[in-house]
Amino acid sequence: MKRTIGLAAALLIAGMGAAYAQDGDAAAGENVFKKCKACHDVPGPDAKNKVGPTLGGVVGRAWGAVEGFKYSQDLMDQAAAGKVWDDATLDAYLANPKDVIPKGKMAFAGLKDEKDRKDVIAFIKSKM
Repeated sequence: MKRTIGLAAALLIAGMGAAYAQDGDAAAGENVFKKCKACHDVPGPDAKNKVGPTLGGVVGRAWGAVEGFKYSQDLMDQAAAGKVWDDATLDAYLANPKDVIPKGKMAFAGLKDEKDRKDVIAFIKSKM
């Protein structure tokens, strides 16, 4: 019985992640991403680090894993704990970066509109 409940919970959580990813509109997210372009390159084969790391492959990537980018010590401390970027973590970070990484380098105030965050995440994922 416990095994069945655990399996059902795992399937529910996995389904929630898939549903979240489908909520965003990648085309609308491309427009929202214009706010990010000054510091981050659009994911793709020619993407380069700028003031911030390239976002190619960010969903599912370990924190602090972009080669050649110097992350804040605060982010690296959390990376050592095994943190991985997923839709929910990206959503929280995009809403208010300092809530997720208080001493991080990102100076951006955040995207307050939930739809904008979902759209930009969908855009980033569409370019991976």
